[in-house]
Amino acid sequence: MRTRYAAVSLAFAALALNQGSSQEAVRPEVFQTLVDPDGSIRKPANFRENYVHLGAFMVHDPKGDEFHHTYASPGTAEAYRRTGKFPDGSVLVKEVTNSTHTSLTTGDAHWATDVKVWFVMIKDEKGRYPGNSLWGEGWGWALFDSKSPDEQIATDFRISCLGCHVPAQKTDWVYIQGYPLLRETLAE
Repeated sequence: MRTRYAAVSLAFAALALNQGSSQEAVRPEVFQTLVDPDGSIRKPANFRENYVHLGAFMVHDPKGDEFHHTYASPGTAEAYRRTGKFPDGSVLVKEVTNSTHTSLTTGDAHWATDVKVWFVMIKDEKGRYPGNSLWGEGWGWALFDSKSPDEQIATDFRISCLGCHVPAQKTDWVYIQGYPLLRETLAE
């Protein structure tokens, strides 16, 4: 009888350990839920509620200032802080919004307004889609416009995405200095 209780206790302990680590580990099943067999990427549903907000930065543009909010799939930030790398299956979503501002008693206040676009990047260490023009440099790349939020509009990551990311090549094409949860790794 004690042996059975010991075995059950060990099974529960192993289950608890696996559940704790699965919250931190990035799981590759993202490729089944967000990527079609041909490599087409879908924008994650409810990412604002289910992903970690890494941070935001403002981009001054003559056409209108923008806020860039970036979210990461669960476990991505923790794994990056431990290893300095984005693990396979990591998902980053950057939501770009217009902004407005007004003078308040605290100063010139700026805030985000309507969404312009979403960028989605999925880490692919295995090179799963070599013939797909939206996969390369270790990532899958996608762009969604607010006019058709579920329709991926990029056709080639080299044309639609990579040009803006060239300055971030040394940090795996991601501007981590804008994200406090990742920036901690830079100081080490």
